[in-house]
Amino acid sequence: MITILFVAQIVLAIILTILVLLQKSSSIGLGAYSGSNESVFGAKGPAGFLVKATFTVGLLFILNTIALGYMYNKSYNQSVVDDIKSDVSTQPVPPALPEAPAAPAAPAAPESK
Repeated sequence: MITILFVAQIVLAIILTILVLLQKSSSIGLGAYSGSNESVFGAKGPAGFLVKATFTVGLLFILNTIALGYMYNKSYNQSVVDDIKSDVSTQPVPPALPEAPAAPAAPAAPESK
């Protein structure tokens, strides 16, 4: 599922880039090359159609980004420690600590005669 969303993300990014570049700007941009196709989009030319298409593709791009973030977070939220089975009988027992040697006895007091 993540692979499909990732491929869709790349395709949406390319389409969105093309749509932005096709729109007219102060220096015309790539919109100058679509001059003969303006009648296809209506009397206003491609401006209204391209704006709506850019908004729609941009919205799909944002929704796909959110879905990808959710999927990645969901799949990578687990730790390796979560997969370890905790069975008490199979866990190694730590070695017993050696007993501390007894403290030497205090010297006996001298006896008086």
